[in-house]
Amino acid sequence: MFQRTIPQIENSELYKFSPFKTLTADQAVAVGEIVESLLQDFESDDGGISIIQGDPGTGKTIVAVYLLKLLSDIAAYQDGDEADPEEMFSEHFDESTRDLMADRRMAFVVPQESLRHAIQSVFSRLPSMSEVKVLTAFEVGESEEDFDLVIVDEAHRLNQYAMQAHGTQLKRFRDITTKLFGHLDEDKNQLDWIRAKSRHVVLMLDLHQSVRPADIPRAELEAVVGQARERGRVHPLHTQMRAAGGNDYIAYVRNLMAGRSPERRLSFGEYEFTMFDDAGALKNRIEALEPEYGLCRMTAGFAWPWRSNPRGKIRADHDFELDGTAFRWNSVTTDWVNSPKAPSEVGSIHTLQGYDLNYAGVIIGPELRFDPDEQRLWVDRAHYADRNGKIDNRLRGQTTTDDDLLHYVTNAYAVLLTRGMRGTFVYVCDPQLRRHLERFIPKAAPLP
Repeated sequence: MFQRTIPQIENSELYKFSPFKTLTADQAVAVGEIVESLLQDFESDDGGISIIQGDPGTGKTIVAVYLLKLLSDIAAYQDGDEADPEEMFSEHFDESTRDLMADRRMAFVVPQESLRHAIQSVFSRLPSMSEVKVLTAFEVGESEEDFDLVIVDEAHRLNQYAMQAHGTQLKRFRDITTKLFGHLDEDKNQLDWIRAKSRHVVLMLDLHQSVRPADIPRAELEAVVGQARERGRVHPLHTQMRAAGGNDYIAYVRNLMAGRSPERRLSFGEYEFTMFDDAGALKNRIEALEPEYGLCRMTAGFAWPWRSNPRGKIRADHDFELDGTAFRWNSVTTDWVNSPKAPSEVGSIHTLQGYDLNYAGVIIGPELRFDPDEQRLWVDRAHYADRNGKIDNRLRGQTTTDDDLLHYVTNAYAVLLTRGMRGTFVYVCDPQLRRHLERFIPKAAPLP
């Protein structure tokens, strides 16, 4: 009957991003409230913005996919179909609601390229969602038609007016802004595009996950959250669905990366949270777990250039070396987590944000350091290899200060440290930071 084992099914994209899941209590409340506000807006021909806020692992993407599937099913409801009154949201399956949802143009914006392709793959296998477009913010801005609903995953990664990864994208940015607002307004960002092109917008948002100067500034996103809250349209998620360590682990890691020392070391039950003194031993541990669990991956901060980039001029066989062990960055950018070579490679924040792993091996590079005299974290710019992650945004006159860069780097590590569902293993390059974190992260037992 089954071609794959249960762990293989649970590790698959179709399972992780499936809309056929039981929602947690707070997820169900959020979906119900958003559907009610959407239907009110459609009936009154009004517009608005709703926000789902939650920490890593609270299922923001699950809510987005579930919501899109629910609305698609309502629109496809046929006269005479009988909805099970015991089913959640069955009250919306009637002719009047169906007519209100009929022919609505819906899109799902996923800023992260890698995650976007994974979700497109899932949607292509669900006939009821064939009309939902999975797009970039650029594609929404360039669309000749408007949308009735756009849901944005990882909305904290939408861009402001800034230098883009490619020169052609900067031109697209200018062209879209000029087309939508009549002139090149440098204060307009990709969220402004989406709001201009859609009657209703739903954002999946975590204000602690911005990792580059090109991301919309936190203050601007907070203003949007404030506007939504005034209308009662901010919906928090609290239940932890990813890490077996629960909300306590998420808060613990975020405090460490924010430079706040916990009062004491905490343990998290069956969740494995340990530190390795040897990078090779960490790699061996991840590789040993992969055959049994799958989705065991190495990750690191962007502290080393991508010399092995297959599209680059230099074809190095590895990118950095630690304790005599060679490491190579991801060989692909699209859905790297599920690519064949991923178990032997190292992924960065740009390949992992939004993904779940079973076990994560996190290398904290030499760009993040600790000053024992001042008892604070600091960033060594010379060892931070993400050029677009530390440049000034000259197009808007914004300077990326050392404090700003520390914010982006520690946010990125907080994301990497919260990918693992079963456990997280840590290796720290800076000796002072290693000694500091050893107070709060137990050392791994030697491998047999």
